[in-house]
Amino acid sequence: MVSPPGYSGSPRKGHLVFDACFESGNLGRVDYISEFEFDLFIRPDTCNPRFRVWFNFTVENVRETQRVIFNVVNFSKTKSLYRDGMSPVVKSTSRPKWQRLPPKNVYYYRCPDHRRNYVMSFAFCFDREDDVYQFAYCYPYTYSRLQHYLASLERRNLPYLQREQLGLSVQQRRLDLLTITNTDHLSPERGKKLVFLTARVHPGESPASFICQGVIDFLVSQHPVAQILRDHVIFKIVPMLNPDGVYLGNYRCSLMGFDLNRHWQDPSPWAHPTLHAVKQLIVQMNQDPRVSLEFYIDVHAHSTMLNGFMYGNVFEDEERVQRQAVFPRLLCQNAPDFSFSNTSFNRDVVKAGTGRRFLGGLLDDTSYCYTLEVSFYSYMTAGSTAPVPYTEETYMKLGRNVARTFLDYYKLNNLIKDNRPTHIKSPEVVSQTDDGNGKGNGVGRDTADREREKSQSVRH
Repeated sequence: MVSPPGYSGSPRKGHLVFDACFESGNLGRVDYISEFEFDLFIRPDTCNPRFRVWFNFTVENVRETQRVIFNVVNFSKTKSLYRDGMSPVVKSTSRPKWQRLPPKNVYYYRCPDHRRNYVMSFAFCFDREDDVYQFAYCYPYTYSRLQHYLASLERRNLPYLQREQLGLSVQQRRLDLLTITNTDHLSPERGKKLVFLTARVHPGESPASFICQGVIDFLVSQHPVAQILRDHVIFKIVPMLNPDGVYLGNYRCSLMGFDLNRHWQDPSPWAHPTLHAVKQLIVQMNQDPRVSLEFYIDVHAHSTMLNGFMYGNVFEDEERVQRQAVFPRLLCQNAPDFSFSNTSFNRDVVKAGTGRRFLGGLLDDTSYCYTLEVSFYSYMTAGSTAPVPYTEETYMKLGRNVARTFLDYYKLNNLIKDNRPTHIKSPEVVSQTDDGNGKGNGVGRDTADREREKSQSVRH
């Protein structure tokens, strides 16, 4: 409870009560400035004081029509999408759907009262005394939410979906692995094409979980494209690589303060058990001559850029460079919020311990390793003049578009032939009217032939 200085006695309405002692919550301290203004301090990641970005807290005991200004004063990053119109999200007991605050009520500036550090201030008016209000950096996606989602998938008893526990985190939370494929249609003589996808190695990057759920929802659906993909490809998905960090409300680190995406080269079975388990599985599959591990995609969220985009690796072989650019080009055709111009290929020394860089060096030259990034805030579509803020649904739609892009890729590479039964519409036609959830997305797609011509002109 935050009362005026010198006040004693039972709290009155309007003496705000803050709480972050819940799953994925984060708030370290609140300073009373005036009846209308409060300074909020983000709690650093556990065992690592460097990272202070994610916040997620509740406020109650409010007075009706009470107007306040909250100043988040100790961000560890100076660059932020708050400069470009991003705003925190809010919900309340009577309005349980997350909404973004109006950007006109949010200010991001260097503050002389805080050693000219960057401060994000937002104004808010409480309107219902009995409501509990919750504010967060971005739409939360908790460990419990994932567990409920995976349990609901399991209850459907889908023959082409398998859920298993790959390991446990330091705090004994599940590391889940999903396998999605139609085992009846995999021909042993052709070998098994395998796509591996991971998310939430950085726990505060919650949009990654919505993308991951979009991928899963599409792949287990009855959409004709999903059925074809299950017949030809094995999908392995680890939806939450850092469950402890997610549960604790960290932004970047695990319980013990490690940025797991810098430890792929030599993960410890006791300090980085989830990473160790995933790396062991990938190495093991890579050594199996019957398995062709074609893609590794690690899903993240980006705090300073707009749109979805990818990072890839740098190779000496020019043909491999061209082939690596094909998938992001195809994704750009399917997803109006994906930007090929923001996609880049690099070999930064600081990124050597990431999944993309490590596995890019481990796997053979027919494999492609990407980091898929999506903005915490918004995207610009072709011809648009203003950014469109992401919602939980549009993050999931990007995931569905990532999933369906694999069909285009494998048609280009002649793994999947156009010999579908006549009662199944062409995927190009289907995708314009159906997004796998029975909703249209209005996004057309180029034919494989045109894309094949385009891929010939791809250059690094």
